[in-house]
Amino acid sequence: MELKIKKLTKQYGDKIAVDGFSTTFGEGVNGLLGANGSGKTTLMRMMCDILRPTSGEVLLDGISISTLDEAYRELLGYLPQNFGYYPDFTGWDFMIYLSSLKGLPKLTAVERCKYLLNTVGLYDVRKQKIKTYSGGMRQRLGIAQSLINDPKILILDEPTVGLDPKERTKFRNIISDNSLGKIVLLSTHIVSDVEYIADKIFIVKHGKLFQEAKADSICSSIDNFVWNLKVSPKDVESYNSKYIVSNLKHSGDTVELRIVSEECPEKTAVNVSPSLEDLYLFHFRGEA
Repeated sequence: MELKIKKLTKQYGDKIAVDGFSTTFGEGVNGLLGANGSGKTTLMRMMCDILRPTSGEVLLDGISISTLDEAYRELLGYLPQNFGYYPDFTGWDFMIYLSSLKGLPKLTAVERCKYLLNTVGLYDVRKQKIKTYSGGMRQRLGIAQSLINDPKILILDEPTVGLDPKERTKFRNIISDNSLGKIVLLSTHIVSDVEYIADKIFIVKHGKLFQEAKADSICSSIDNFVWNLKVSPKDVESYNSKYIVSNLKHSGDTVELRIVSEECPEKTAVNVSPSLEDLYLFHFRGEA
């Protein structure tokens, strides 16, 4: 199973949100990484057939999703960036309601809702109204509802917004456990969300596909661009103004800097292996 994106474009007046985007998303976790405003949400909305493209198309195994229509939506699980809910519904009622919309038989729906609410840690508060949930709890409910029909295609737009570090780790484990034999598309501007679980990473910049590669090789494009350097505290500001400083650590009378730069910042600087965060900072320096 594969989702092929062919020259997908979305234009609003003079603004091009997605610009001739072409690639193929295969089974496993596909991490879509980009700064806020880079076009990720618009791209995903078109992939969910919620938003019609100005031009181009999305194909599932060679068939346009607009032709598949309802058959495509039955395969789809989606968590939008701004997850909508009914505030006076309890968590349980909300899940059961969405199960009915997805056409799940009653007994299947009950078992599935129990399992998912347990998985995201909300089963004990299932009878509370959603309006009483914290932001993180609502986001966890959103993750649960996206999995309710055991989708073959799972599209998640900034799914860890509002989650604390412990919840983020649990989320990554849930997605990794649910990725076998499925196409998972995870959009984020938070590097750690995709760093540990993505099979392939796609970098989006200004509505275009800027770079794509397997997760274990994508950083090779900035090999020899990352440096460790110890400097005096009084010199830190000078390096900050000239280079991308991805990390700063005080150590006694010196400051250890991690610098991302195509040129060696100082004779005493030592080359180190690049990380995905270094790659992100290199490509999105100066952007929101």
